[in-house]
Amino acid sequence: MTVLPVENVQDYPRPPRLERVAQPLRVVFAGVEIAHADAGSAWRVLETHHAPTYYLPPAAVLGAALMPSSRETWCEWKGRATYVDLVLNGRRSRNAGWLYPAPTARFDPIRDHIAFYATSVDAAFVGDIRVVPQPGDFYGGWVTPNLTGKIKGAVGTTHW
Repeated sequence: MTVLPVENVQDYPRPPRLERVAQPLRVVFAGVEIAHADAGSAWRVLETHHAPTYYLPPAAVLGAALMPSSRETWCEWKGRATYVDLVLNGRRSRNAGWLYPAPTARFDPIRDHIAFYATSVDAAFVGDIRVVPQPGDFYGGWVTPNLTGKIKGAVGTTHW
């Protein structure tokens, strides 16, 4: 059974911090485990008032299920993000994941690593804990029961 330390999202730093993930990560879509990262192989980004965002190494993701999307966004800390759709077993989840092909120097360790919106997949896990999506449709954090504090994303929280 996975036990995560209690963390208050208000204590996370700004600018954000990058750290290794001590637990394995899994993502399921269309009845298939499309990603499995071993403990210590993935990264997470911690930023004030955000649930952690998890970045899985490219080798941990079923590449055949990824289709490039035309969507791009800009992060003041990490740089330009490109998006991918998930397409598998007759299902498509648009802009389900994103990556940084040329991140800023500080975030170079997550180059080409893929993060998935928990709302865009059937299930995502940190260890054996099933995550809940970060509120709203902008942020892609994974909420686990060990998190305390006010998590950004719900209506009225996007600009504080």
